Amino acid sequence: MLDIQRIRTDFPILGREVYGRPLVYLDNAATTQKPRCVVDAMTDEYLNVNANVHRGVHYLSQQATDLMEQARETVRRFIGARSTAEVVFTRGTTESINLVASSFGQAFLGEGDEVVITEMEHHSNIVPWQLLRERTGIKIKVCPITDEGRLDLEAFVRLLSSHTRLVSVTAVSNVLGTVNPIKEIIAIAHAHDVPVLIDAAQAAPHMPINVQELDCDFLALSGHKVYGPTGIGVLYGKEALLEQMPPYMGGGEMIGKVSFEHTTWNELPYKFEAGTPDYVAATGLARALDYVTSIGIDEIEAYEHQLGTYAYEQLMQIEGMNIYGPAPSPVVSFNIVSPSLQGRADGGLIHHLDLGTLLDRLGIAVRTGHHCAEPLMHRLGIEGTVRASFALYNSREEVDSLCDAIRRVATMF
Repeated sequence: MLDIQRIRTDFPILGREVYGRPLVYLDNAATTQKPRCVVDAMTDEYLNVNANVHRGVHYLSQQATDLMEQARETVRRFIGARSTAEVVFTRGTTESINLVASSFGQAFLGEGDEVVITEMEHHSNIVPWQLLRERTGIKIKVCPITDEGRLDLEAFVRLLSSHTRLVSVTAVSNVLGTVNPIKEIIAIAHAHDVPVLIDAAQAAPHMPINVQELDCDFLALSGHKVYGPTGIGVLYGKEALLEQMPPYMGGGEMIGKVSFEHTTWNELPYKFEAGTPDYVAATGLARALDYVTSIGIDEIEAYEHQLGTYAYEQLMQIEGMNIYGPAPSPVVSFNIVSPSLQGRADGGLIHHLDLGTLLDRLGIAVRTGHHCAEPLMHRLGIEGTVRASFALYNSREEVDSLCDAIRRVATMF
């Protein structure tokens, strides 16, 4: 069992107050807090090692380059990639998916070709394919979800056709907390010779990832959702595919030779890393992954499962509670029906923004709105939800504080 109180001391921000109340931070699906070791590692590099990477013969540049490539190796181990050539640093999951849409799209997709996504996708796994559709005329096919919030696998199989060129699916819904059977999805797609991109932004902090065991073709994740800094993320891609894809951006570092007549590209992964990278953030990401590994991702998964179960049980005891999606999960999206508001067209739901705003005044940090998943909200027949999302440093006491605050707020309507 994790020693939560000891772990919490690694995150100084958790000891602060807001509005004179102890902070209860339950917005981890949006971004996680950072342990002191991550901040210290980045501070040390800025103060003692700072120099542009891959471009200098001087000591600091070589030292900074070594730190960045050590960070790439840390990521490789964390996700189980075969080679560091398959680990591309990006600004986050959004840029990683856009890179695939642009570069894989240019190499392999044309008019009439199909990309399959799902109803539960984040906008970052919807809009890039729509932009590609405008440029090339591809078709987007959407796999539905069941009323319980799970992916309809039978419908998924029916969507695959001789024109399907890519499946792009989230591993874990950022709204419903649904854990998709991605290994099965990958196997089904590969049986049709269709490559698969996995959005692992919500999976990386909560469960083990091994891209070779999954056999996914691409995988994207964000540093700031796994206790690392913002502005850094990862695209994993099978080396054979990355070799065939054109660069995403042009500029320094991604080139082999440049003339006004012709340019050649650098080797992997640098072909996709144009310009000066955020090498300090790469160090921060590596330290965050080391931190998670030192605690144990299996232990984190088990603890968060228990915490999610407890949260679901306690929340469901609140009068008027509506929870969306299967349980338990580290992500809980909900709305509250107020008896005094019943009879309205919305069924008497307390507006999620009102509920979240009042919870904030009680020190409870949650997220409200559509969570960058408007099509999913349309499927659920609502405008938005309140979302409480847990991390390894959250406690049962904080769940109790959330429930007490919800009850108090609900009496105001």
